Amino acid sequence: MQETEEPLELVQRVATLDIGKTTLMACIRVPHEDKPGRRLQEVSEYATTTRSLLTLADRLRCQGVTLVAIEATSDYWKPVFYLLEAEGFECWLLNAKHVKNVPGRPKTDCENQRVPPRTAV
Repeated sequence: MQETEEPLELVQRVATLDIGKTTLMACIRVPHEDKPGRRLQEVSEYATTTRSLLTLADRLRCQGVTLVAIEATSDYWKPVFYLLEAEGFECWLLNAKHVKNVPGRPKTDCENQRVPPRTAV
């Protein structure tokens, strides 16, 4: 390993998307206006329809988001990635396996929540 003199780059206005087949969870993180060094976070759900994705793009643009990190384990990321990229956002595709245990990452899906079994009627 070789030490470099490159400064650490932090993205001030970022969004992460956890994509499923019919919906996605979006987490937007921006600097707090009144408290320097603190951040505001908004988590919301969007459908994966074109109209809803355009609404998401407008929301990201209003918040000044510059980077969108997309987490997906299947091909469901493609329409979201290409639409947001066409809207002018820098998009990163991330493997869900690699970001599962990232510190500070908000939990947006319910995979670890216990769901009671259904009973036959």
